[in-house]
Amino acid sequence: MDRDLERLIPLSITDNANCSKSSSPSDSPAATAAAPAGNEALGKVIRSWAWKKFMTGCVILLPLAITFYITWWFIHLVDGFFSPIYIHLGMNIFGLGFLTSITFIFLVGVFMSSWVGASLLALGEWFIKKMPLMSYIYAASKQISAAISPDQTSQAFKEVAIVRHPRIGEYAIGFITSTIILRKTSGAEELCCVYVPTNHLYLGDIFLINSKDIMRPNLSVREGIEIVISGGMSIPKVLTIVDTQFILSPRVGKLTVPQV
Repeated sequence: MDRDLERLIPLSITDNANCSKSSSPSDSPAATAAAPAGNEALGKVIRSWAWKKFMTGCVILLPLAITFYITWWFIHLVDGFFSPIYIHLGMNIFGLGFLTSITFIFLVGVFMSSWVGASLLALGEWFIKKMPLMSYIYAASKQISAAISPDQTSQAFKEVAIVRHPRIGEYAIGFITSTIILRKTSGAEELCCVYVPTNHLYLGDIFLINSKDIMRPNLSVREGIEIVISGGMSIPKVLTIVDTQFILSPRVGKLTVPQV
């Protein structure tokens, strides 16, 4: 009877049924392997998206946090100069010592701008220079503070300069500190003393460069200091070199080269 049934049922029907069973998506090895791969790819996309958003938040919040922390630390530091006096008087008010310190600094600036204040400052500097260790510390700190001094008559950074250093095709940002006259047998040459910082503003190299070989960009001294301290991140996208023949800067002065 089984042989009679096999003869009655077409072979194509049985073959199609077997093929449909064997080609079922749920039973194929490729389908079973594609499901974990898709989940893994989706997990990588989610992790990458979450990491980018986290780093974006860090980039935004880190400068704000550092700014507020340094500002808060500075306020506490300045407030600590006069706050013990107010605490001793029974006036424990936060910020009162800070306001007093700022007022005191302002009054010192006003007083030192006068003839009497300048005389007292010169006398104090004379005593400090007589001390072996304190003279070096005071001289270094005074040079740093003079670099950002608004008094243009002081021995501070005069102008921002761009010089070719250290190789051809490479440039370095420096600060013109003074100008000198170099006397040679062939004649006299005007040189600019250019300070090129190598470690923020505290360490650097000094170069004597011909004034004609110095490029003066349209940058102020404050902008040049910001570029050096920020590691070049605050430099403008476009720098314009000012024509030296139109420069009549009272900060550097115009030297007359004597004929030898």
